[in-house]
Amino acid sequence: MDWLLEADGVGQKLGVMLVAILLFVVVMGLILFFVDRPKNTPRWVVVTAFTGPAVLLIAFGLLYPGIKTIRDSFYNRTSDVFVGFDNYVTAFTQDEFQIVLRNTAIWVILVPIAATLLGLIYAVVVDRSRFEKFAKTLIFMPMAISMVGASIIWKFMYEYKPASRPQIGLLNQTLVWLGLEPQKFLLDAPMNTFWLIVVMIWIQAGFAMTILAAAIRAIPDDVVEAARLDGVNGLELFRHITVPSIRPALVVVLTTIAIGTLKVFDIVRTMTGGRFETSVIANEFYTQALRQGDTGLGSALAVILFVLVVPIIIYNVRQLRKTEEIR
Repeated sequence: MDWLLEADGVGQKLGVMLVAILLFVVVMGLILFFVDRPKNTPRWVVVTAFTGPAVLLIAFGLLYPGIKTIRDSFYNRTSDVFVGFDNYVTAFTQDEFQIVLRNTAIWVILVPIAATLLGLIYAVVVDRSRFEKFAKTLIFMPMAISMVGASIIWKFMYEYKPASRPQIGLLNQTLVWLGLEPQKFLLDAPMNTFWLIVVMIWIQAGFAMTILAAAIRAIPDDVVEAARLDGVNGLELFRHITVPSIRPALVVVLTTIAIGTLKVFDIVRTMTGGRFETSVIANEFYTQALRQGDTGLGSALAVILFVLVVPIIIYNVRQLRKTEEIR
């Protein structure tokens, strides 16, 4: 099987692809054959046949790596000497990693709040307007762009050249036209972190708008009309009717964006590579484990990220269950 892993060249890669497709067809064919052939097949056999491969793949692709990562976080950089909590102490006490944790906290606080707020305002403003479809398509378009693609676009937007040279970055060229000095958007800490955050907000605002616009449309018309008959209009209608009615959707949007923000990697890696004090946890454990070769510290950072994500997921699931119970 080594040749599958060492395939090089177009012909060999096509061969590997065909073999993978053939194996999938054969495995599924065998499952369907053995499950469908006896007419009195026990239910547990059917369930095992269809869920078994998926469970095995999840265990191999998620469970085993997760357990191994937790184990490696208690060992040294080469995973052969037990060091206890030393890697976690390093992650929480050294200045460079405190900057990483600070940046991650800034991302998780600002991105969900700003993206959700922008999406909500946009959804309310364009709801049932004349150009509703075009306006919603416009703000949703960044969601169709990959993180790396969006990062490259904004990297060119922020591009800096000395004042004596022609500017190729749109923002700096605009500043020059206004008679101002070009700025090092991605070089000067800590403001460069906020300029990176703008990219994530730009991407996630479309997601927030889509979910919240659907929730606003789901508010019963009789509730809105009753409020208007009672003299509630404008901002009061938004505050006392719209926001309470879409609270479950707001929670889902905030927590979903928060989870995605905690795992942010592409934007930082593409635009700054984590330099100039812009690194976050996801980028740092990649750097430590794969670039610096420190498996123990990289694993500790990965576990910290996992621990931060789990409570948000649990809270999100509970809110969804409450919503289903109300319905």
